[in-house]
Amino acid sequence: MDENSLKIVMYPWFAMGHLTTFLHISNKFAEKGHQIFFILPTKTQSKLDQFNLHPHLIKFIPLTVPHVDGLPDGTETTADVPFPMYTLLRHAMDLTEPVIESLLPELKPHFVFFDFTHWLPALARRLGIKSVHYCTISPASVAYLFRDEPAADAFLEPPPDFPPSAISLHKHEARGVDWINNVKEFGSGMKFVQRILMAAEECDAMGFKSCNEMEGPFCEFLEKKFKKPMILAGPVLPEPPTSTLDEKWAKWLDQFKAKSVIFCSFGSEARLEKDQFQELILGFELTGFPFWRP
Repeated sequence: MDENSLKIVMYPWFAMGHLTTFLHISNKFAEKGHQIFFILPTKTQSKLDQFNLHPHLIKFIPLTVPHVDGLPDGTETTADVPFPMYTLLRHAMDLTEPVIESLLPELKPHFVFFDFTHWLPALARRLGIKSVHYCTISPASVAYLFRDEPAADAFLEPPPDFPPSAISLHKHEARGVDWINNVKEFGSGMKFVQRILMAAEECDAMGFKSCNEMEGPFCEFLEKKFKKPMILAGPVLPEPPTSTLDEKWAKWLDQFKAKSVIFCSFGSEARLEKDQFQELILGFELTGFPFWRP
């Protein structure tokens, strides 16, 4: 390794969207010659191996998810349990603090990137390590949604000093995000918004997959609010896949003209109600185009 290269620990929330986002930024760091230690649940590693483009610099460190009463055995990520059980998985992640505390002195990183482990900045500070709260959502979303004790109808209006924007939520949209404040307990007796605010207040810097050209005013808003430097990584797009499409899908797609098939994917954690699903499918049928919903 070059003497100017950095050692960086990654410890994302146990959800595939967070794990892959952290791995994408890890690949970008590795391109520059930096060494990455990526902590993740043991059996989840096999799902991410294919996305590790620099295995000589990105080392996966498997971790056993602690047992929590009520959490099914073998649970490792949010894909393994329904939403009401996320609070138990979050508590399980909090129970890994002693393991992380023993790992960091061995790894001797310059930085540790995290998102939901609000206790990590204080731990890192005791060990002389800088912590970066790396957010998987946009600066505009963080600036709009995460507030100190918002009122029930607060999300209908932007917070004070929010940059001029086209963001305006309808009542049903505001209700849809109000769980951020109203879920009484989201792991270890803390509300979700408390976790995020504490993480942002205690970290040394905040990081986003964004750029000034797109979200500069929102980044400035957050910089003033939390008094933290903003690290903007740019779009951090994953590399295009080089694998061959499965033969059965290749044959099916060959029946249609190029760019004439609708692909609809909501991810592993999307839960549509029956009427929502039916409305969506009817809308697709009205387009007159073939479509596939995995």
